[in-house]
Amino acid sequence: MSGILTCVTGIGNQNEGMSVDSATDQLLQSTEFKQLVFRRWRVSLVLTVLLFVVYYGYVILVATNKALLAQRIGVNTTLAIPLGAAVIISAWVLTAIYVIWANRQYDPHVQTLRERLTHRK
Repeated sequence: MSGILTCVTGIGNQNEGMSVDSATDQLLQSTEFKQLVFRRWRVSLVLTVLLFVVYYGYVILVATNKALLAQRIGVNTTLAIPLGAAVIISAWVLTAIYVIWANRQYDPHVQTLRERLTHRK
């Protein structure tokens, strides 16, 4: 519970045995907070699955169809090189998507909840 509290409020529960005050408890039980946590997990899981599909898709392609990857696309380059670079670039792109989403969607909602919590106390 304190990890979620720290993420949203920046306050963190220093002692796991301490009880959470009523304003914090109301915030943690609110539909808005639960939806925010759900959206963060959903975005994170979708991007993680996409990264695994790209990465392991490339690994499976290397393991099962070496002839395809061995095709020359230039004098010194095979198809495996640009596909491998695409895997790396896709990781950067997925990270950028998460950062942009977090900056535009998640962080403003966290700030709103944080302000709401500090104004209640």
